[in-house]
Amino acid sequence: MNTTHRDTHGHVGHESAAGSAVALAQLLELDGEVLAPYFSELTGRLAEFADPSPARILDLGSGPGTGSFALARRFPAAHLTAVDISAQMLHRLSTQASAHGVADRISTVEANVDESWAALSGDGPYDLIWAAAFMHHVADPARTFARAFEQLHPGGLIAVTEMDFFPRYLPEDTGVGRPGLEARLHAATNTQPPHEWTDHLRDAGFTLEERRPFDIRLDATQAGPSLNAYAQASLAKLRSHAAEVLDADDLAALDVLLDEEQPHSVARRDDLSVRTTRTTWIARRP
Repeated sequence: MNTTHRDTHGHVGHESAAGSAVALAQLLELDGEVLAPYFSELTGRLAEFADPSPARILDLGSGPGTGSFALARRFPAAHLTAVDISAQMLHRLSTQASAHGVADRISTVEANVDESWAALSGDGPYDLIWAAAFMHHVADPARTFARAFEQLHPGGLIAVTEMDFFPRYLPEDTGVGRPGLEARLHAATNTQPPHEWTDHLRDAGFTLEERRPFDIRLDATQAGPSLNAYAQASLAKLRSHAAEVLDADDLAALDVLLDEEQPHSVARRDDLSVRTTRTTWIARRP
């Protein structure tokens, strides 16, 4: 999606510039690495609702494949169709699919879901449709949900996930500037109400099975070796949205934290963690 915005509520934002696209892809890949325990829990929950196990899965707004790979691990017999508007994202996905040994089970489709779905229909109908941090980007959510309904087998599932707020990583006192920097950064950039898809799903004909919040709390050991890079990339993205809304002293402190040469740098710290929540709606086509 080629949209530019300042708020970071529930998503990381998509920009059109090539450099921003690369940074976003890297951030999404790190998201999959660091939050692997969460993705395992979520796909495990889907497996409880899916009977039989899905054979065909559609990943809407796949990006570089964070969700596709989690689904491929959970459902080893499934074929996945990953759809994104960005050829660059899909190229990264295909490259990683080969590295993960699942290239024969994932096909890619470059398409804008706000336009024709003809290219998406070739591998359908589907048993499961996955849309993570994506539905808020579409021009007409009601139309997109209706199209998703049409692409599912009766009894098939749709899983829609939104990030309730951007992850937090830092301790209250970072040793740089005033305590509470990250809270102020979030307050300045997180300007939109939470996304809510319950009524949209029901209006499209789905039966809601579950609206489930996932409370994600990972320490450095649980998050793994990519945590510092993940926090660095995430906070750098927030910094790009904060220039006009954060006080000068907080901006200066944030710049110190993002400077990899500084002793308090996010890239060097051993006191980071991940704290966030994500909500998933699981619904079924009757």
